Amino acid sequence: MTGLQDALDGRWAHVRQEARKQLAGSHFVAVPGETIEQARERVSRLITELPTDPGVAAGFPKEYGGSADPGGSVVAAEMLAQLDLSLMVKAGVQWGLFGGAVVALGSERHHAAYLPDIISAKLMGCFAMTETGHGSDVQQLRTTCTYDPVTGTFDLHTPHEAARKDYIGNAARDGRMAVVFAQLITGGKGYGVHAWLVPIRDEQGNPLPGVTIGDDGHKAGLLGVDNGRISFSHVSVPLEMLLDRYGQVSADGVYTSSIENDTRRFFTMLGTLVRGRVVVGGSSSSATKSALTIAVRYGELRRQFAAPGEEREIVINDYLVHQRKLLVALAHTYALTFAQEELVVALHEVQTAAGAVDEHRQRELESRAAGLKAVQTWHATHTIQLCREACGGAGYLAENRLPGLKADTDVFTTFEGDNTVLLQLVAKGLLTGYRDAFGSLDGWGRAQFVAEQVREMVLERTAARSLIQRLVDAVPGRDEEVALTDRGWHLRMFEDREKHQLDGVIRRLRGGAAQKRDRQFDIFNDVQDHVLSVAKAHVDRVVLEAFVAHAADEPLLEKMCDLYALTVIEANKGWYLEHGRLTPARAKAVTAKVNDLLKQLRPHMRELVDAFAIPEEWLNAAILREEGGRQEDMAAHDLSVR
Repeated sequence: MTGLQDALDGRWAHVRQEARKQLAGSHFVAVPGETIEQARERVSRLITELPTDPGVAAGFPKEYGGSADPGGSVVAAEMLAQLDLSLMVKAGVQWGLFGGAVVALGSERHHAAYLPDIISAKLMGCFAMTETGHGSDVQQLRTTCTYDPVTGTFDLHTPHEAARKDYIGNAARDGRMAVVFAQLITGGKGYGVHAWLVPIRDEQGNPLPGVTIGDDGHKAGLLGVDNGRISFSHVSVPLEMLLDRYGQVSADGVYTSSIENDTRRFFTMLGTLVRGRVVVGGSSSSATKSALTIAVRYGELRRQFAAPGEEREIVINDYLVHQRKLLVALAHTYALTFAQEELVVALHEVQTAAGAVDEHRQRELESRAAGLKAVQTWHATHTIQLCREACGGAGYLAENRLPGLKADTDVFTTFEGDNTVLLQLVAKGLLTGYRDAFGSLDGWGRAQFVAEQVREMVLERTAARSLIQRLVDAVPGRDEEVALTDRGWHLRMFEDREKHQLDGVIRRLRGGAAQKRDRQFDIFNDVQDHVLSVAKAHVDRVVLEAFVAHAADEPLLEKMCDLYALTVIEANKGWYLEHGRLTPARAKAVTAKVNDLLKQLRPHMRELVDAFAIPEEWLNAAILREEGGRQEDMAAHDLSVR
């Protein structure tokens, strides 16, 4: 293992190494050109063959067959994403969403009754939250589950077509049971969204009475995942099937909860399911690494255009414009890898902590997971397309994997939370300081209150706090006196952009609150663009801090960190110039330094992607299988030219 690979593999390197061993060869690899039926059959078969130790099921309690290792389960999912994204999503639905909801929202009786079969995949399940009419605004779901004390059962009902459960993984083919989210009603009063375990098929795979199941059919990608639609017509659900960790209903219909506020209870319940969002972000980065590995290795072989006076054409990786694509994307991918590592460590510590949940740490985890998921999935969408273009016509062939990666990851920008909504969640956390009373995204609370909340949370360090503070404190007052590669200057520039934009949103909210006191929607809608910029600046700073923490004393990583920091500054050059943080001369110097770094890093491009340590079979690209032959042809050409 190289030093770079060691750094990238991180705390759960043993999980990554075991995945490379246990899933070796081509047995688990997708075949280009599969039909939807073939893909579903293959993935359904393979899901039962996946290792559980370590594996995606590692997050379950030890007493039921898991490893009590939530961080390890996330990393195992990231490794599956390099292998086959359909298989990763199928595993994520089964063990992350369905099984994870049983663990997080259920009681010991639910765990004992169902977890062993969930872990072994004998009981395949669904996570039925999203509705046709409500995806992002989960608090407004329309499915109802009404308790009848006479029968001792709930009546689960889909009141209209927009309330059907939609895009549900495992629903169209394999799911036998679902965790169904619906509005709990008892005694004529609603208590908000809760979850129930509901059987949906019999042992022969036929829908149970009152359950209607449809198939979402062909999607742009993820052919191996059987997404479907589920509707309920007055289905009787026993009282004990309510997942009642946060809300209980007695036999006579009395509702009780340790969390009295409905909004706070709802967001506490959702917060326990944050692992799925962390998995989606990390898996999108895994797919990005596969795409970059293919594109960089192809760029070492592909030649186009000869220099004046030369007969031999130039390797395309030698072109600055190509480096501007691939090396910059590589630097950002490295940065997001280390940010994901910090996030997974935080999730692991929160979910394995003994005693009462630290609410501040939980809210911080949710906010960071939301922001990183948005940035990672957008980066994947952009970078995989860039890699496709960098490989020319070869990149468009299914046999070279890139079209599949592009299609499979496209939904990740809205999967587990729409990215724009997630960035609003990040900004809301910065503005309100995670106050319980302001959990709903539809209102944001009273504008006057929000405008008065100026927390110092924006300056809280997310990684290597003392190191980063020392670097920032050591920066001289005048930027012109600071080297462009000074790490403290990078950190200060990122912090300054974040804090200035947050202060600007506060000022605009105060102005809006003074003018439009009775128009709450308009107050926030008018600053929505600014709100998203704040969130993006915050995530950029979190990512840089993670990279700084992991790059120390490793020369190649230090250069990659320089490239990441300077390209973010360059991309936001307009803001820095507008606000006097860069002079025109220094802005030009930033671009010149980026180009200089690209020249320094050019000889290391292959080394940088090899450090991802993706097995050859997992890459599954024909242009890489032809690599040896192409190298021989190039060598023969060199001899003939001489």
